[in-house]
Amino acid sequence: MSSLDRIQSLWDLFLAGGLLMWPILGMSLIVVTFGIERFIALRRRNFLPAELSRELAELEEGRFDPRLAYRLCADHPSVASRVVQSLLEKIGRPLPEMERAVEVAKEREASQLYANIRPISLAVTVTPLLGLLGTVQGMIMAFMKTASPDAGANRATELAGGIYVALITTFAGLCVAIPAAMLAHYLEGRILKGSRLVDEVVDGVLPHLEKFEGKGRVTPAQLASAPAPATASAPAAARPAPARPAEARR
Repeated sequence: MSSLDRIQSLWDLFLAGGLLMWPILGMSLIVVTFGIERFIALRRRNFLPAELSRELAELEEGRFDPRLAYRLCADHPSVASRVVQSLLEKIGRPLPEMERAVEVAKEREASQLYANIRPISLAVTVTPLLGLLGTVQGMIMAFMKTASPDAGANRATELAGGIYVALITTFAGLCVAIPAAMLAHYLEGRILKGSRLVDEVVDGVLPHLEKFEGKGRVTPAQLASAPAPATASAPAAARPAPARPAEARR
């Protein structure tokens, strides 16, 4: 059988399934569309850019400046940067309040990340039901036709043909639902993995902010007023030359 004949046979099979094959096809397009969108949106750099991770680590090794940390987060927008900014905006407040701000920010980000996985999860639930509905409808029609067959018709043959057509929708529904379930599970795993990266960043920043507790709250405007941070990747010519000891200048 040629490729064209196979396509024609599949198209005939699709049409034989009845009207409920169209919503099943629509659900498959939803799975593909949102699957591609989530693959792009859930890349690691959207959770924690390598530049932000490196520069925050360098900042933590020296004298930690919350204003510079806030500026770094603004320069590298991501899930981690938005959570850390929410934490920095609570600097000077009691530790439980800062931890609560982190939890609220993480919940907000997680809700946005999961939003476009919900249509895929919906397809996992609805598509098999559409297939089952089509099969039940087809079975009813098959038995109705068998109950009052045409003259000279073979009841067994007509019943078998009706059941064959009725099962097409169930098959199509499962063909969509099974890959969709696997895809949703995989994408949820990527979200959990990215959330662990964010937790590691917060755990690194939080101890540096405990020393500011009770010393007055810093407003976001004050945090945003920091100068551009000097990173390790800056050219050597842009860095000030180290002062020489007095003995060396003599």
